Amino acid sequence: MKRFKHLFNKKCSIIGMVHVKPLPGTPRFNNDIDKMVSEACRETQIYLENNLDAVLVENMHDVPYIQSRDFGPEVTATMSRICTEVRKIVPKTVPCGLQVLSCGNREALAIAKACNFNFIRAEGFVFSHIGDEGFTDANAGTLLRYRRAINAEDVLIFADIKKKHSSHAITSDITLEETAKAAEYFLADGVVLTGTATGVPAKITELQELKHATKLPILVGSGVTADNVTSYLQADALIIGSHFKTNGIWCNALDNYRIKEFMKKIRDFT
Repeated sequence: MKRFKHLFNKKCSIIGMVHVKPLPGTPRFNNDIDKMVSEACRETQIYLENNLDAVLVENMHDVPYIQSRDFGPEVTATMSRICTEVRKIVPKTVPCGLQVLSCGNREALAIAKACNFNFIRAEGFVFSHIGDEGFTDANAGTLLRYRRAINAEDVLIFADIKKKHSSHAITSDITLEETAKAAEYFLADGVVLTGTATGVPAKITELQELKHATKLPILVGSGVTADNVTSYLQADALIIGSHFKTNGIWCNALDNYRIKEFMKKIRDFT
């Protein structure tokens, strides 16, 4: 928790999602990397102007997702370029993070190290699950050894637990609280709680249970809106993407009005 609070110094920090356009090699890539970079920077600037506490860059438009073992070097190369430009416009006092889908945790660590990013969001940290892109095995051991090997231990790892868009039947005998305790035991720097899919709210009862189950920082990673945000302020951070977009749909453009109204509502609480 001490490392987290050094990076995020509010009671509940607000992290804005930057969903980069489809990367090279994906079905929807439009062959314009310069535009991709400029749009990511434009969205980042909007968040900065609205005084969000951090940004999280993610390749969510890369549908259909593939496992990291099938990545080509173009994924890491392009995300590195985007993150480099984002970091240039973000003050050093504002944390930057990234996630590389699907389960590109090592790639994310390498990019974070190269681009002076502060944290990554990691899938499959403890226990296995089956997502729409296939089977994901636990990777905490190899991931933390890789972090040590590249001297990136200043990059925090926030681990999804019972992650969205996934079946957890193979671990149905393991509770959410037990998963969080396992992530803590395996040296995660925080855990991410979500609903069942992007934009679906996490259960308030599960957030309360996690607060008692682990000493790790808890981040809520889906479904937070201006209407329900006060119910989630006991979390240490809120990762928000869909609600900040036009009509609340993740793949739409950022809506500056929605962001302003949200930040106005929570200003007195954080």
